Amino acid sequence: MVRISVTVVVPVKNEAKNLPACLDKLKPFSEVIVVDSNSTDSTSRIVKDYNYKLVNFNWDGKFPKKRNWVLQNVTLKNDWILFLDADEYVTPEFISEVRNAITRPSYTGFWLCYDNFFMGKQIKYGDKMRKLALFKKNSGAYEYIEEDSWSHLDMEVHEHPIIDGKVGKLKNPIIHKDYKGLEHYIQRHNAYSSWEANRFKQLNKKGFKGLTKRQKLKYKLMQWGVLPLFYFIGTYILKLGFLDGKQGYYLAKYKAYYFFQIQTKIKELGH
Repeated sequence: MVRISVTVVVPVKNEAKNLPACLDKLKPFSEVIVVDSNSTDSTSRIVKDYNYKLVNFNWDGKFPKKRNWVLQNVTLKNDWILFLDADEYVTPEFISEVRNAITRPSYTGFWLCYDNFFMGKQIKYGDKMRKLALFKKNSGAYEYIEEDSWSHLDMEVHEHPIIDGKVGKLKNPIIHKDYKGLEHYIQRHNAYSSWEANRFKQLNKKGFKGLTKRQKLKYKLMQWGVLPLFYFIGTYILKLGFLDGKQGYYLAKYKAYYFFQIQTKIKELGH
């Protein structure tokens, strides 16, 4: 089998529970690089067992974070890069589509869609997840946000790639399924909400220019204090999240509470 000329980059930290299922499906790609942040579990051993390249990243609290650091400092074999999280798993259909997509000369990047699982069940309705995570390495990078004084996230979680050229979208989804459970989910979103609150404080001083319409709407609803309610109504009722049963309800409630965390943290920062 001719391997696909795509370098898959998997940023990780303590991902021993998720990583085997992710790495096991990446054999069709010609290069896989796992970028670790000093994991204390068996992450590094797992990577070595799969004979993939392991690179360690030590963050100094400043730009660049992990993904931009890879683009700037790691030698990548291929022109195309796929950024994949440890709890994301490619399918044969997705792999086949990627093989064909990268031969289309007019495109420099592709939006990817995801089949999300929550509490063991696939979520078919509600707010859909998508990322611009497949692009040519010389076509751009993740956006720069001035956060040296307050960010504690060493990877671009909320930053989006800024890509020059034509961007398409792939129809076959990646599976998003986290095996770490609700405790990890809650801890992660607590950290994300702190980042979002500080980001809002920064934007409130400098203005909201340059944001997408979706981002502007999110921050406007935050200002009005109604984002948790609007999100729950939108994803659980208008986008039919109730059809996913109790898991759909729990996910909508957790995400609404995430936005409630952001709003209350913004108020605390204001005081």
